[in-house]
Amino acid sequence: MTRRRWIADTWTATSAALTGEQAEHLVRVLRATPGQIYDVVAGGFLHRAEITNVRAASGNEPAEVLFTLHEELESDSALPLHLLLSIFKFDHMEWAIEKATELGVSRITPVVARRTEKHLGLTAAKRAERWRRIALEASKQSRRVTIPEITEPIALKGALDQVTSPVRILLSETEQTTSIAAALKQHEGLVTLDAELTHALAIGPEGGWTQEEMVLFTQHGWQHVTLGPRILRAETAAIAALAILSSHFA
Repeated sequence: MTRRRWIADTWTATSAALTGEQAEHLVRVLRATPGQIYDVVAGGFLHRAEITNVRAASGNEPAEVLFTLHEELESDSALPLHLLLSIFKFDHMEWAIEKATELGVSRITPVVARRTEKHLGLTAAKRAERWRRIALEASKQSRRVTIPEITEPIALKGALDQVTSPVRILLSETEQTTSIAAALKQHEGLVTLDAELTHALAIGPEGGWTQEEMVLFTQHGWQHVTLGPRILRAETAAIAALAILSSHFA
């Protein structure tokens, strides 16, 4: 039977702790007691862990569950992939972040594009913590050992200046022939072992990128690609592209 997996809030070399909502669920719903064994991710490594102490919430003190970390277990690493995701309708954006996390991306940068709806761009910063909580829950559900980094929302120019990935792929409505697979083949040999995030993928907002933004991508060395003749919603395009890239890393 597969053991339940938790992502530690704090840890040392030999111990870990859950606090707040995670600990509350473990204490109140799962009736945690010392001696129970779970899988715990601590510092990006997966361990078999034994509960050593349980404290229920009381007054101003939050719930806390302490573990002793035992042997390290085998686990899959995250994809070396940086997703630039233009901000669009928040409910659809949340779904895209959840699925991108499940598919293994390492970093997600919310981008304020020219065609991002103004009110979404203005309030996006207030949603960043919610997006991080969604990524945390999706990481636990999909049994990841790392939580993707979700940066603060940023304008496109600033986002492009920060990308260090040698392979940069842009989904473009104006590109008609070059597929993601073809682009990956063209970029063979560009990936170096010292690159932390070897690939970057950019997804536009509803309405697509403007011509000025497309030029900006080209100036920053991005390869324009197509997913085919159909016009896809932004969140659908993101997941389709990520699935193709995931197969490349398999």
